Amino acid sequence: MTDEKNQPQDGAADGLDALKTDTDAMLDAVDGQIARLAGDLETAKQDVLYAKAETQNVRRRLEKDIADARAYAATAFARDILSVADNVGRALEAIPGDLREDERLKSLVAGLEATVRELDKVFGAHGIAKVAAHGLPLDPNQHQAMMEVPSHDAEPGTVLQVLQHGYTIKERLLRPAMVVVAKAPE
Repeated sequence: MTDEKNQPQDGAADGLDALKTDTDAMLDAVDGQIARLAGDLETAKQDVLYAKAETQNVRRRLEKDIADARAYAATAFARDILSVADNVGRALEAIPGDLREDERLKSLVAGLEATVRELDKVFGAHGIAKVAAHGLPLDPNQHQAMMEVPSHDAEPGTVLQVLQHGYTIKERLLRPAMVVVAKAPE
């Protein structure tokens, strides 16, 4: 009889086996959920990193656009005022040397020269500069060839004369210089 008490009953052993099977199944299910949640967490982390990177890129582009807008805000106005500078320069150049010394015209010449100096000062303050051209090789990014003239003295492609000065604003071309370029004599 003692042997019977120490022997587990078949029903209890089956119950323990069933409980162990159920526990293993539940643990497998929990492990599966944990693995799925870990994958979801990793995906969410990647999404957050991509969103941060995109936000930084947008911020940098916006900062660059704002800086460009500030730097080049006066571009349209500057283009328009260049014709005024051209006309004042032409007026000054049109006065012959002997008339510059005439007492009646001295104040006019002095006023025109002061206006040219003031325009140059204002241009300089806003990053507007003349494009170098005379005596240099033709640069299609800064010069616009209006004519070609045969020349023995200059290399072909060299700027001989500036018909209209070109200007840049900061790093950008505002207006190309209109030039006369040397070509090989025939």
